[in-house]
Amino acid sequence: MNSRNKKTAEVSDGPVSMADLAKELGVSMTTVSRALSDHYSIGPATKQKVLKLAKKLNYQPNQMAAALRKGKSKLIGVIVPYIEGRFFPSVVHGIETAARKAGFSVIICQSNEDVAHERKNIETLLNAQVAGILVSLSRNTRDFKHFEKVQKRGVPLVFFDRILEGDNVNAVVLNDREGAYQTTRHLLEQGCRRVAHFAGLQHLNIYKNRRQGYLDALRSFDLPLDEELIIYSDMTLEQGVAGMKQLLALPNPPDGVFAAGDSSILGALQLLKSRGIRVPQDIALAGFSNEGFTAITEPMLTSVDQRCEEMGQATVRLFMELVEAKGTPFYQRQVVLQPQLFIRESSLHSGKR
Repeated sequence: MNSRNKKTAEVSDGPVSMADLAKELGVSMTTVSRALSDHYSIGPATKQKVLKLAKKLNYQPNQMAAALRKGKSKLIGVIVPYIEGRFFPSVVHGIETAARKAGFSVIICQSNEDVAHERKNIETLLNAQVAGILVSLSRNTRDFKHFEKVQKRGVPLVFFDRILEGDNVNAVVLNDREGAYQTTRHLLEQGCRRVAHFAGLQHLNIYKNRRQGYLDALRSFDLPLDEELIIYSDMTLEQGVAGMKQLLALPNPPDGVFAAGDSSILGALQLLKSRGIRVPQDIALAGFSNEGFTAITEPMLTSVDQRCEEMGQATVRLFMELVEAKGTPFYQRQVVLQPQLFIRESSLHSGKR
């Protein structure tokens, strides 16, 4: 093997860089870079040599490095509170599908329900020169300050599902209030008259709107609000168990429960079954999110579907509108998706179908 073949073998052992190509050909990195981008200053013979070696060594351009050099990229940053369950993975799948069709790749970050981590996510994505940022807020995010840097840099910013209300932001949301209204009304139509509500943290739009939908349904049946029937929590399974214990300890327990999240209603179901309380005959149950487990519990759980993949795709479409509108007047707006109630055995209190 001659010395030239030795060089080729050495640089082909791992990912080949532009520096490897330059070293192999005995030219500068600038020459290689310009040859690969078909720059007019590089002669045909040199371009041919660079392209031939790049193909031979399976050179793949570093898109991140290119973005940092040019100050732009074909990357979209996505921040979600977590990537478990059905909802966020399905939304991300919708985002990736739509982004790929539009010629973009996706970087996914988790805030882990922590605003401090969310701030770090923002810095990471801005440093990566992403073309836009799509965000669903963490549980404890209460202000917009760390997103102001995104706006000042002119990076398109779109929120989805969990958003900051009162701020003029672009967002894709579900009509949570309508979904909660439909679900609570369904329980009332089944004959329930003391419907309790597992409510989430009220500074988050999704939980505030779901609580309002619950109240709307009570009003539509001329039923008074009983505050002792509303349990506020982080909507975990464990808190669903604790909340159901609290409700059963009341002098007049509920005959139905609507939870603003499926994990908490699953906790309620587990406790009721452990105590031999029948669902739905004694207490009817319904949740929100249509998580995968709702269709395999015994009984299966009624829940609201959040149009996950459609939400992801709509978020990318709104991002593309912002990209296309850059430099021209653009009125910020919200896209509102309509929910779908999946009625299953857990809420069929009177046997109606």
